[in-house]
Amino acid sequence: MAKEIVVHADDDCALHVEQEGAGPPLLLVSGLGGTANFWNAARPLLRDRFHLILFDHRGAGLSDRPPHGHSIGRLAADAVAILDALRIHRAHVVGHSTGGAVAQTLALDWPDRVDRLVISASWARSDYRFRLLFETRLAVLQRLGATSYTALGQLLGFPSEWINEHEDTIKRAIARAEDNLASPEATEARLRMLLDHDRLDDLRRIEAPTLVLGAPDDMIVPMAHSLTLSERIDNATVVEIPGGHFFPQTAPELFADTVRRFLSEQADE
Repeated sequence: MAKEIVVHADDDCALHVEQEGAGPPLLLVSGLGGTANFWNAARPLLRDRFHLILFDHRGAGLSDRPPHGHSIGRLAADAVAILDALRIHRAHVVGHSTGGAVAQTLALDWPDRVDRLVISASWARSDYRFRLLFETRLAVLQRLGATSYTALGQLLGFPSEWINEHEDTIKRAIARAEDNLASPEATEARLRMLLDHDRLDDLRRIEAPTLVLGAPDDMIVPMAHSLTLSERIDNATVVEIPGGHFFPQTAPELFADTVRRFLSEQADE
C-alpha cells in the first residue's frame, strides 16, 4: 500500500506525493499528464528493489493547480522540495517525456541530488516537428476542448495495436478528460513550457551515469531526440524499447527490467 503525503513547495503550492517499496530511493517523474498513476504498470515491478517516490505535478492530479508559473525549472525545484521534505539527499531519478526534461534539469542544476539518471522518451531542444506537433495540440485544446485534446494524445501516444486491444482503457481516459486536465490557463502554460525547454548545450555537464530510453515507434518524441541526448551526455547508454511514446505502460516488464539492471550496476562498480 502506497503512503500518501502532501508536500508544500517554496511558494506554498501543495504537491501530492506517494511512496512505496524499500531500497535505494528512486524518484519517478511522469510526463505531461503529470500524475503519479502514469507509473502504475511499472510500480509493482520496481517497488521490491527501490523506495519509490512519485508525485502529481503542480497543475495535475491531486496537487494544486495554479494557473501561472509553470516551467520545467519549477517542476525540478518541486522535486527537490519533495526530496528535502522526505530527508532524502540523493536519489536515482527516472523521468519520462516531460519528466525527462525535469530529470535533465535536476542533473544539471542539482547534481549532488542525483545518483543515477534515466531519461525516457525525452528531448533537450525542440525542433520544427516538435513545435508543430505541440502547437497543433494546443490549438486542438483551445478550439475543440479537453475531450478532443485527450483523444489526440491517446492516438499519438499508443501503438495502433495496443489501442485496439485496450479500447476500454482508452475510452475511460477520454471520458475523464474534463476532470483530469487542469484549468485551460494551466494546461496551456504546461504545453508552452515544453517548447521553452532547451538544455542541449548544457548536456556535457551531466556527470551522473545516464541511461537514455527511446521507442523507435514514438510519434510524440521521435527516437532521434533520444539519440541526440545519448550523443551529448558523456558515457550515456541508449536502449530502444518499442511500444510507442507510452512504453512504460505498453511494455512495463521490459522497461522495468532495463531500469533495474542499469540502476543496480552501481552495486557492482
